[in-house]
Amino acid sequence: MARLPRFLKGIWAILSLVVLSLVGCSKPFLYQEQGYVFGTRVEVSIYGASDVHAQQAAAEVMQEFQRLHNMLHAWKPSELSDLNTAFARGRARNVSPEMANILADAAQLSSQSGGLFNPAIGGMVKLWGFHADEFKSALPDSKQLAALVAKNVQMRDINFHQTQVSSHNRAVQLDLGGYAKGYALDRAVWILKQKGIQHALINIGGNVLALGKHGERAWRVGIQHPRKPGPIATLELHDGEAIGTSGDYQRYFMLGEKRYCHLLDPRNGQPVQGVQAVTVLTRGANAGVRSDVTSKPLFIAGAAGWREAAAQMNVSHALLIDENSTIHTTAVMQQRLVFSEK
Repeated sequence: MARLPRFLKGIWAILSLVVLSLVGCSKPFLYQEQGYVFGTRVEVSIYGASDVHAQQAAAEVMQEFQRLHNMLHAWKPSELSDLNTAFARGRARNVSPEMANILADAAQLSSQSGGLFNPAIGGMVKLWGFHADEFKSALPDSKQLAALVAKNVQMRDINFHQTQVSSHNRAVQLDLGGYAKGYALDRAVWILKQKGIQHALINIGGNVLALGKHGERAWRVGIQHPRKPGPIATLELHDGEAIGTSGDYQRYFMLGEKRYCHLLDPRNGQPVQGVQAVTVLTRGANAGVRSDVTSKPLFIAGAAGWREAAAQMNVSHALLIDENSTIHTTAVMQQRLVFSEK
């Protein structure tokens, strides 16, 4: 496993969603494997399978995660970075059928969000210095940022002709950081089912998806407190459910007392202020992707508009923690949560 960059040291203890200790389980029934991919720690927990069977299944999942990491990396050589180079040169490029499907799905979700989920703003993310394993505490050039904002890049700027992809807007630079982990969760579940695994929990840097149960009960997870160690609340995650969190506490830098996080408002190119974290719960088909994607529009919409954004994205279970650490939840999410503090 690669050495963690400085800003990721200790992150495993403060993931936006932490899997609670599985106390009292006999070791033969629980197999866990950890790795480091997508710039974060990942963990696969498999219950009720033999160690050999579980190890083989987990290994295939980890291999798939690495394949997707290599395919979707935004600033190191990858299929995605090759496509970004073609966009910048005004050229079309043939991509894999899988990539074409991913981009078409991301474009549809972007449209549904009214553009708040916008993977086309990779140029802005890079300008802020977040296309790096470690980043500096520095503001971007204001003129360059304003020029990018004026380009008004959108996923609808991308043209599809079967697997040939192009863009009439050369400023489009794709960053699928708000999609890739969720997609990987869905792929992991597909692999585990193909391997005959019935009960598992997959955690990719706080994006978590449940398969089956943990013994006689549902899988139990915690929602990380954005400003303190440990969970702010816990809930049971049932078969086919996923939760995803967008927070300002994982990839950020400080200038003075002001925090600048990697979650940018595509309308002005600025890091979102006024929100510490958003957690959503999804279920059913593509639950992983939807848990990853839908938390972003709610985070960007902020305390004033997150409920409207949730309705627009068909999200019924959501929690938002504002800049004052005040917790806001939808009614059905409130019913699922057990809070650690009042």
